[in-house]
Amino acid sequence: MIRTIANFLAIVFMCLSLNSMAQNVLTQTKKMLQSPSGAFVFEFYQKQLSEDKKQMYYTVMFNGDTIVLESELGLLVENQLFESALGIENDLSGQWCENLTFLGEERKSVNEIWNPIYGERSVVTDNYNEVIIQFQKFGEGNTNTEGHAGTSYDKRRSYKLNLIVRAYDQGVAFRYHIPENSNGLFMHIVGEQTNFSMPKGTMAWYERWAQGSYEYLPLESWPDESERPLTMKLPGGTYVTLTEAQMVDYCRSKFKLSEVKSNTLETSMYDKVDAITPYSTPWRVIMAAKSAGQLLANNDLIMNLNPDSQIANTSWIKPGKAMRSGLKMAEAMATVDFAAARNIQYVHLDAGWYGSEMKKESNAAYVAENRDLDLQALINYAATKNVGIFVYVNQRALYNQLDELLPLYQSWGLKGIKFGFVQIGSNRWTTWMHEAVKKAADHQLLVDVHDEYRPTGFSRTYPNLLTQEGIRGNEEMPDATHNTILPFTRYIAGAGDYTICYYNKRIKTTHAHQLALSVVYYSPLQFLFWYDGPKNYGGEHEIEFFEQVKTVWDDTKVLSGEIGGHAVVARRSGNEWFVGAITNNDARKLSVPLSFLDEGVNYVAHLYEDDDYARTKTKVGIKRFIVTSGQALNLSLKASGGAAVHLVPASSFDLKTYRTRIR
Repeated sequence: MIRTIANFLAIVFMCLSLNSMAQNVLTQTKKMLQSPSGAFVFEFYQKQLSEDKKQMYYTVMFNGDTIVLESELGLLVENQLFESALGIENDLSGQWCENLTFLGEERKSVNEIWNPIYGERSVVTDNYNEVIIQFQKFGEGNTNTEGHAGTSYDKRRSYKLNLIVRAYDQGVAFRYHIPENSNGLFMHIVGEQTNFSMPKGTMAWYERWAQGSYEYLPLESWPDESERPLTMKLPGGTYVTLTEAQMVDYCRSKFKLSEVKSNTLETSMYDKVDAITPYSTPWRVIMAAKSAGQLLANNDLIMNLNPDSQIANTSWIKPGKAMRSGLKMAEAMATVDFAAARNIQYVHLDAGWYGSEMKKESNAAYVAENRDLDLQALINYAATKNVGIFVYVNQRALYNQLDELLPLYQSWGLKGIKFGFVQIGSNRWTTWMHEAVKKAADHQLLVDVHDEYRPTGFSRTYPNLLTQEGIRGNEEMPDATHNTILPFTRYIAGAGDYTICYYNKRIKTTHAHQLALSVVYYSPLQFLFWYDGPKNYGGEHEIEFFEQVKTVWDDTKVLSGEIGGHAVVARRSGNEWFVGAITNNDARKLSVPLSFLDEGVNYVAHLYEDDDYARTKTKVGIKRFIVTSGQALNLSLKASGGAAVHLVPASSFDLKTYRTRIR
């Protein structure tokens, strides 16, 4: 009886509390935005927290369930020096998004398609509903001017702020926009109030840094911040990913646990940001799906949140496969010959070709004197084989010599640069790097950014940025379980330069697993044989798969996936399909339906799988057989293993292309 009364009183108290909270909502500011299908609902409102304090909040629903509970919005700004210079007293720095006065809203809907220069599919749908919620801050001060609703305010301390929200059927995104102000407002952004309150029991694939390993943790007691994208699993089974888009002149953010509110993530900025209005922050992106595979399939959302290509002539932008060469002339020539014979489009000269990358005196305009390397002769020779040359340049040299190097490299006939050890955290270095990519485009040079940089969709706007690292790839020899986490975390952000290896004895997966990675992992510049060279090749027949596989696609389908368990991805180029299947450290049997194939068409399936009885050092066997769309591939994957499949219409099958016969 006592327990019953206590429960009743608790319910009454909760209802009264909720009612009190609801009463605090300023109804005129309550705005709702649905995605085109209604799958996502973004709700915004202000609350009157006290007599002199209003705060912005939002929630997100997916398929009728609340996936982001009431969470704060806002920017933190410190402009004391600027305001002092104007003679303004009663500084309101840090409180910009409190006590905003609602002005109105603008809405629009967009439903269009666009064709990327290259990508994971040749046609992308951009379909969303948008609302721009408009506010003004009427700052009190010494100069009284007639203002909103008959109040007085200091014109010099007043400004407008918009919250722009877009709802797609793949997720929602929002950003802060400060329109141009009459006082030419300078902004010193020191943080964000943007946070994400998640349902109790949410688990996250936590990663401390861009090239780190993952841990599956609850939203409590994290050792540090977590990288983005951050993928989580809610108690009901829904998958949610938090990330950002169009981060080109801001600073890198991560996610940290709130110290005052449980199950809540805060946007943790690397550093302060200096900007002049008009100015927009990066998009904060919330994606959700019922399966992990659907999250990956929906990653066009990141590109859709970026402007279209700003390069008028893109005919010189040619994605392709690449391999690294030694830095002696004989090695480089042999690597070019191997690349030409194996249908690899680029050869890369890595760190050291111009001297020590870390020394200020190293000059990236010249080959180091102690190198047996004639770079111009190599470039010319490679061109006769239709192979392009990339070179690595550390940011130290790029920063000191960029305007000298770019026209020089173009005159040599180089095709691209790998930016090394870039500083990407701060506002300054983020802006510098994206400006460097733009300058490279002016000289028709492709770019691969290495180390900590993670994409936010800039490759749509400047598609000469083919790929980037920001990944724990084969340089660090991760295990197969790590590899099955990456598709549903890091690769949601975009292309990743994993640097696939094949022959190296340190790999912790099977060789068929490495073959499959070239399909599972998307990178328009796909490095193969990273720690290998021509001398490692022993005539293994399965290398024909690397010869045939593409790096950009007309269509992509995520057939199956379990984070940390397995991934199966199918990609189409023309009328051919390639399938990659990988498992974690455990053996696994998978049935892969072929319903994505054209009906009524016979396909020749080339199956490359681990085979302990194969008479090669790589132990990969090949099977060839006829399949149709009504069938399924039954795969038996070894522990840490995988399988790669090439599907070609039987009518166009060319037996000469392959080294073993169909059976």
